[in-house]
Amino acid sequence: MTNTDGPIRSEAAPPPVGHYPHARRLGRLLFLSGVGPRKPGTTDIPGVTLADDGTVERYDVAVQTRSVFGNVEAVLKAAGLGLADLVDVTVFLTDMKHDFKAFNALWAERFPENPPCRTTVEVGALPTPIAVELKCIAAYPED
Repeated sequence: MTNTDGPIRSEAAPPPVGHYPHARRLGRLLFLSGVGPRKPGTTDIPGVTLADDGTVERYDVAVQTRSVFGNVEAVLKAAGLGLADLVDVTVFLTDMKHDFKAFNALWAERFPENPPCRTTVEVGALPTPIAVELKCIAAYPED
């Protein structure tokens, strides 16, 4: 764990799709940029099938959710933290009606006790052809 404020990058997480770090530390708080399900080191998106024109033909939100959790974990690990250190998560789903139940079940599986606070919203689209993205805030333990 570093005691200095500043940007965090993880080689174990997929690179950001824009000009921003994976996370930024400020004091005891760590703010993660939006994290999606892309496979680290590739542009592949688990659980998605694209049509020839690049539009989403079908997707599996459970596969994507598991991948997102892994990517969040990788960023947290690079910052010296883990999933238990999450305090607040904003979830972006592109289809609340069809995906919320599956997402919620996986959330409960991943955080069976003492889950972080959470807000879940539906959005019309995300920057890449994904169905779920997480925006997280974690806290370092008090010294």
